[in-house]
Amino acid sequence: MRSKRMVNVLICSGRRHSLVNNYLMVSKSSKPSLFHAIVVIFLEFFAWGLLTLPAITVLNRTFPEQTFLMNGLIMGIKGFLSFLSAPLIGALSDLWGRKFFLLITVFFTCLPIPFMNYNPTLYFGLVIISGIFSVTFSVIFAYVADITEEHERSHAYGWVTATFALSLITSPALGAFISTTLNDDNLVILIATIVAIFDFIYILFLVPESLSEKLRQKVVSFWESADPFSSIRKAGKDRMILILCVAVFLSYLPEAGQYSCFFVYLKLVIGFSPIQVASYIALIGITSVLAQIWF
Repeated sequence: MRSKRMVNVLICSGRRHSLVNNYLMVSKSSKPSLFHAIVVIFLEFFAWGLLTLPAITVLNRTFPEQTFLMNGLIMGIKGFLSFLSAPLIGALSDLWGRKFFLLITVFFTCLPIPFMNYNPTLYFGLVIISGIFSVTFSVIFAYVADITEEHERSHAYGWVTATFALSLITSPALGAFISTTLNDDNLVILIATIVAIFDFIYILFLVPESLSEKLRQKVVSFWESADPFSSIRKAGKDRMILILCVAVFLSYLPEAGQYSCFFVYLKLVIGFSPIQVASYIALIGITSVLAQIWF
């Protein structure tokens, strides 16, 4: 039970990131670690990354005259539902633990995948509804906060975000390769479904709970924590925090719009091939990984 196997990662020629040696480990005693968190994130977004190009095809086939409008509506409603539900799920995970809600969020986030070609209308409906539970990142950040010291937390969050970007480097290219080489989107959907199922099984059997019973009992003011507008009201009381919040909001607003439709635009308007779109996404992923690790 005491022996541990460390995952040693050589970064920046050994200059920095002792956090990797401290927390990026798999423990025989099932001690929660950063490794558990990044595997969950990688598998979920790897599954969806495989479907980047097939999803554009299905979107255009289902809504040929209003592709961009419907894409914006679907992603917008999904995002708004996530905004409303994220504080509630976060507060509930403070009471009931992180593992249960990792199972819930991964299950419902990946639930639409098998229906992509089978029933596109049902698929897009499930994508919208899944916004209620598509907050895996929020639960993962809480998981990481449970197992790291405060001074190490921001760097640990950087590793989680870098892992998300890493999935962008590989999965869209793999999905595009399978789709174009074998001309079979159904195979890509099947592989993505298998990856999502594996992610769920991994959480169920291999991811330990990070929040102890003692910490759960200390949680108070549940409904205030569950209110999505509570943090906004608190931010309004501090001028500096309010300025930072406005700056972040204005920064992410155009980025969110770009992220939701840019790849659709590349393929349907500019005429990028699937491989070109996947290569572009991989380039974004590489630069994002470097930024998260180095800075």
